[in-house]
This record gives sequence, structure tokens and C-alpha cells, in this order.
Amino acid sequence: MNGRRSLVAVSRSSRRSFLVASVWAAAGLALGCGRRAAAGSDVAPGPVTIIEFSDAGERLRTRTVPRLVRSDAAWRAQLSTLAYRVTRDHGTERAFSGALLAEHRPGVFRCIGCDTALFDAASKYESGTGWPSFRQPIARENVVQTRDRSLGMLRTAVSCARCDAHLGHVFDDGPPPTGLRYCINSVALRFAPAPARAARPGAAA
Repeated sequence: MNGRRSLVAVSRSSRRSFLVASVWAAAGLALGCGRRAAAGSDVAPGPVTIIEFSDAGERLRTRTVPRLVRSDAAWRAQLSTLAYRVTRDHGTERAFSGALLAEHRPGVFRCIGCDTALFDAASKYESGTGWPSFRQPIARENVVQTRDRSLGMLRTAVSCARCDAHLGHVFDDGPPPTGLRYCINSVALRFAPAPARAARPGAAA
């Protein structure tokens, strides 16, 4: 009789252990999927149409190119730790810390991940927020805007159309003529200065 009670107790204990383990396993899987979704990309591979520009901001051509999809390991190998956290994990660099905040030379701001032209230097302005700010993208085709409900608020996130790199957010408190402020992380960009104009023939050296 005692042996039978012991078997029943062991059976109940094993069942409880199995249920608890199952719950924790499910929770761990959910957390893992959540972390992967945040750090990786859900964008399926396929063609994307972008506008190509020279470093002087001249429109060159419209091209349909393969969407750039890389493994998490490949992005980590290519990007700095901060650039990875911002562009692949939707992070934000510290205000007033970006290397491109005070960049005012003519040129084009390109994606750090795939070199797609994103913003013309002519659209950059001082917003006083601590992040590079632009009135508009160099071409609407080159960026993607999506709803961002993180941090308990509704914002509009901006990402690169070709490689899905998170760039920053866009707000409707900018100056004329667009009334928009594209608040972009420096570390998500590479600045390509416009080439110096060639001297005119016969001009003094």
C-alpha cells in the first residue's frame, strides 16, 4: 500500500515538474523569438527599387536591385558595436554624441549598411535635439517608414529601403517647407563629401 502511494506521489511530482518545465521552455522560446525579431530582420529577400545619386547629390538613375539580407553574424562582423545596436537592434545613440552632428559640408549621407543614398546635406539643419536632423530624404524610394509603438508611444520609424537598417524617426515639428524632422542616428550613416569642382581651364592655381 505504501509502495502504491509512493508511486502515485512520484507520478504527481513528475507531472508537476513536466508542466513547470514546459511553461519555462515556452517562455524561453517566446523570449528568444522576441530578441531575434528585434535584433534581426523580418524583411524577405527580393528586389527593391531605389534611386541612385552621386556624392554631389545628382540623381543618376532608378535601379531595381536585390534586397540586402545578411545573417546576424555577418552584420556584427561588418558594423561597430554601436552601429549594430542602432541599425539592427533599433537602438539610439546618446544625444550630442554623433560624429556627424556638426557635419555641414556639401555631400550625401549614405546608409552604413549598404551605402544607399539617404539624405542630401542640403536638407540638413540644426534642430538642437542632439541628433542629425533633415527636412526630407534624398528620395522617398530609398527609405521606409513604419509605425513604432515601443516606449509606450506611437512614433514613425525610418529605415533603409535596401538593407532594413534602422535609421531613426521622423516627426512633424520640422521647419518649412516640409514641416518634418528626420531625426537620424549618426552611427547609421556614412557621409560622402561632394567632390571638389575641377578648376576651370586657365584659372589661376
